[in-house]
Amino acid sequence: IEIEPESLATDRVDQRVYMASSDEKFTVLMNLLLREDVQSMIVFANRRDICRDLFEKLRACGVSCGMLSGDVDQAKRVRTLDHFKSGQTRVLVATDVAGRGIHVDNISHVVNYTLPEMPDDYVHRIGRTGRAGASGISVSFACEDDGFLLPEIEKLLGKKLVCEMPPVELLKA
Repeated sequence: IEIEPESLATDRVDQRVYMASSDEKFTVLMNLLLREDVQSMIVFANRRDICRDLFEKLRACGVSCGMLSGDVDQAKRVRTLDHFKSGQTRVLVATDVAGRGIHVDNISHVVNYTLPEMPDDYVHRIGRTGRAGASGISVSFACEDDGFLLPEIEKLLGKKLVCEMPPVELLKA
């Protein structure tokens, strides 16, 4: 017997989609990290090279972060995840290797730096927040490179996602 949930994406997750160009995304991400309500965050990207680049840029800006992707060996993945769970690391940059099967409490924000190519991955990514009765925020960037993926995600969710410009304070350099 298989029972489908009423809603694929939890109602406890405030889903936001910001229309931001490729050049604006990192600025918006950094400004999000400066907000007081961001306790811990997972930033998802589709490819290992994007994750590596984001990880290096965030560290260069003084952000305590870790990285999970297929090219990180298992021992380092476990160590990185332990640091994230304990709060030693505030931000985790990851491919979809962290989208399923990883259970960490109190993740306040999930960012889809790149929209997932498979709509199911969107649901799994945002499901890392808003767990165990808590609420969470997911922010997805829809840019010129991957905005075309939104209709399939909306079809899976059974609803339109509101696309908006990022608030002005998030665009400040």
